[in-house]
Amino acid sequence: MRRAAIERLLPAAYQRAAGPGSVLGALLDVMEALHAPDEAVLADVDALFGPYRTADGFVAYLSRWVAMDHVVAAPRADAPLPLPVGRLRDLVAHGALLARWRGTPYGMRTALELATGVTGFVLDEPAQRPFHLVVRVPPAAADRLALVTRIVEAEKPAAVTVEVVAAPAGAPAGPTPPTEPTPPTEPTPPTEPTPPEPVRAVGRAHVPPPPPHDPPEEPS
Repeated sequence: MRRAAIERLLPAAYQRAAGPGSVLGALLDVMEALHAPDEAVLADVDALFGPYRTADGFVAYLSRWVAMDHVVAAPRADAPLPLPVGRLRDLVAHGALLARWRGTPYGMRTALELATGVTGFVLDEPAQRPFHLVVRVPPAAADRLALVTRIVEAEKPAAVTVEVVAAPAGAPAGPTPPTEPTPPTEPTPPTEPTPPEPVRAVGRAHVPPPPPHDPPEEPS
């Protein structure tokens, strides 16, 4: 608040006494200087809550707003982040998307890819073991098993047990192809290549588009 604006709020007698070189005038100058930092923050207050605009030290706090604070869980408040701050900004920016798809393969895979920057996570549901999920971690993310495990535990359905397995180095990404021979088929004429699906962009990170149908609503 400028000195002139503060001075106009005073009674007329005080305004006359706040001339140059007066004690009251000096006090008004100090009040203007004290207000300036707070007013600068209020003028750009939306930057505090923008995941890509806020200060690095505030990103972990914003992760609580979108229920992603389990990613930065640490025994000490001053412990370093378990992932680069840019990855955490991506998770905060996608918080609404991840909350909508929590408990689904798409939601878990998206959260893992955003947190690690690595693709190729495979989610298997063994037929001989109902309500159990095996998450196969690609070699590029094998050094972040603690982070991956925390995300998997938070993103999985509550009634499902889970097992996190690091894939050996050199293993191909994606499910293992079947080993049984397939019968020969008639050759088909070449077709035009299918254009790739558009990549959904939110904030600065790119994630694959969600499945075409919304997940079923939970019974109330």
